[in-house]
Amino acid sequence: MDWAGGGRASARETVGRVMAGAVAFRVLKRLCPNLITSCYVQQVAGIVMKESTPNVHEHKNIYATDNPMRCPESATAMEMQAVIEDAKKRRDSVGSIVVFAIKNLPVGLGDPVFDKLHADIAKAILSLPAVKGIEFGSGFGCAELEGSKNNDVFVMDEAEVRTSTNHAGGILGGISTGEVIYGRVAFKPPSSIGQEQSSIDTSGKQIKLDIGGRHDPCLGPRAVPIVECSIANVILDHVLRNYLVQSVRSDFSKENLTRRLNDSNTKR
Repeated sequence: MDWAGGGRASARETVGRVMAGAVAFRVLKRLCPNLITSCYVQQVAGIVMKESTPNVHEHKNIYATDNPMRCPESATAMEMQAVIEDAKKRRDSVGSIVVFAIKNLPVGLGDPVFDKLHADIAKAILSLPAVKGIEFGSGFGCAELEGSKNNDVFVMDEAEVRTSTNHAGGILGGISTGEVIYGRVAFKPPSSIGQEQSSIDTSGKQIKLDIGGRHDPCLGPRAVPIVECSIANVILDHVLRNYLVQSVRSDFSKENLTRRLNDSNTKR
């Protein structure tokens, strides 16, 4: 670990994920022209947005670039900033929660067993520095519900199959349903703080640890593009897999196999 802050646990390593995500978004926009994504800070310490969860079927295209908190509610953003600035003065840190949402993705992305869509997204997100939790849809809130309330009932909306609710967050059985894929990511308070802390050295002796340098008092605002790009990388991977599977199925369809056999017999 680099004591100066550039070690493998540093968010500096995520620059590659963001660069790849920028390319992934360009490709996804070509493959899924109606794709809409949102990612923003919902909570800093005890300060929470008033509109706390995405709508069941619709979601705003939110890019809160008008404030450094990347929170779409200006008044809430000011409260968040005040809390962070206070923590910085006290040489301490605070935790945060980032919301993500993806709309208008194809139905059928993912796999029912080993490569579930939400499992792959979770793996990408949980590998980010300081992430301690991720939930999809109603997440931990579903523990308070009964099955009859938590189940997403399939309905016909004109000629389209939809679900009347979206507790699953757009993914059922590891496969995308066509509804908004949304969830939340929890970032712990950064452990590198300016206050003197107790620790031990390599011999096990109790010591006082004083970390110098510049350290972020809160990670949520900086993490928004990292979360969004990490998810884009996973989504593109599954879109391309789905395209390959559909191509193989088409290539080995009954009609194509019959045509190949006939062509082979003709050449003989």
